[in-house]
Amino acid sequence: MSAAPVVTRFAPSPTGYLHIGGARTALFNWLYARGRRGHFLLRIEDTDRARSTPEATAAILSGLDWLGLDHDGDVISQFDRAHRHAEIAQQLLAQGAAYKCFAPQEEIAAFREKAKQEGRSTLFQSPWRDASPDTHPDAPFVIRLKTPRDGETVIEDEVQGRVTIRNDQLDDMILLRSDGTPVYMLAVVVDDHDMGVTHVIRGDDHLNNAARQMGIYTAMGWPLPVYAHIPLIHGPDGKKLSKRHGALGVDEYQKLGYPAAGMRNYLARLGWSHGDDEFFTDAQAKEWFDLSGINKAPARLDFKKLENLCGQHIAAGDDAALLHEIDGYLAAAALPALTQAKKDTMLRGMYCLKERSKSFPELLEKAHFILADSPVDMDEKAQKALDPVSRGILVKLTPQLQSVSWTREDLEGAMAEFAQAQGTKFGKIAGPLRAALAGRTVTPSVFDMMLVLGREEAILRIEQAAASET
Repeated sequence: MSAAPVVTRFAPSPTGYLHIGGARTALFNWLYARGRRGHFLLRIEDTDRARSTPEATAAILSGLDWLGLDHDGDVISQFDRAHRHAEIAQQLLAQGAAYKCFAPQEEIAAFREKAKQEGRSTLFQSPWRDASPDTHPDAPFVIRLKTPRDGETVIEDEVQGRVTIRNDQLDDMILLRSDGTPVYMLAVVVDDHDMGVTHVIRGDDHLNNAARQMGIYTAMGWPLPVYAHIPLIHGPDGKKLSKRHGALGVDEYQKLGYPAAGMRNYLARLGWSHGDDEFFTDAQAKEWFDLSGINKAPARLDFKKLENLCGQHIAAGDDAALLHEIDGYLAAAALPALTQAKKDTMLRGMYCLKERSKSFPELLEKAHFILADSPVDMDEKAQKALDPVSRGILVKLTPQLQSVSWTREDLEGAMAEFAQAQGTKFGKIAGPLRAALAGRTVTPSVFDMMLVLGREEAILRIEQAAASET
């Protein structure tokens, strides 16, 4: 009999953008499931109605879409399943694994305050735990889980190892509030069970929650999922990631022009390793990713490593796919879209644009000669490069270019012959040519620009520059 398929889930709260830490959690779950031909599910934990917004949900879905993390099945709303959560709470109550607690909030608060002043444990032990139903008043109540008072709860965690928590350190957590609404801790367990989640991979800030949630699994007789609590991400200074460290939301990284493949690669390496491999493809990541490779220590965000990996992914990327992603970047950054004509020329020139570009803004900067229209505006350095002598050389060069075969080899040969005839070296001609073709002095190779622009456009720009008055 074959083993049950791996099922992972990503369960964000829609209270804001998709945080970079949440994106990495989603990626780890996605890689683990996809590498084992399992299922990766998405659940929106929107039970906090005061803070959950449709806009935040849309931002999360958009962030996952940009990262390329596709999920299986429909997006599950936790709030929509409240009746199911309440049903389980009532079932636990009926089987004696939970009880009604009538202690008012004021009484609990007073107990905790007194315990705090006296240096005692503030863990509230309800007097209603073993009370006979005959003694129950006609008053509001919550439903609490009966947590064992003695012994230990052991979490066998794939990342943190064996974690032991004394049961007398755990309270009888509330399952249903007095208004009948379920709490998050109950909802998570019921949803994970009903969705068939086999592996819970999440931040280690949920480690203590696991001990409390295991009580529900045990009381219901449900199999426990495999737990893997991953360390949080810190800033380069080793402190908890915050706005002072730079971009926090995945949407910001898209607006900065990083390619999604580079982000996936970098986030996978952020707290997980496979030997000394730094650069790898999605296929390799899916094949290699396992829980044993996750580090216990918090990972540190390193923008230089991110840029380096993004540069490698741009260089190795499919030209048409890169152009499609550039469209997405321009839209996300609220920049003007490319015309179809510019896209066609960009596609032709991608080979010389993507090398050593670490982001799409850098690539587009190199593509300035494509994006500029004739007559090309000259920056200050380009104007200086086009002095009267240089313009005179361009005037003589134009007839030579009219008849030469428009291949790299022939263009290089023609330029070398022309430079020799002028008693100079090609390097002296290259500066004015760069200025003429791009309006700048720092550009891709002159020959690349001429080939990408084509004979007609390249000669037109050289003629216009030669005739210009600087």
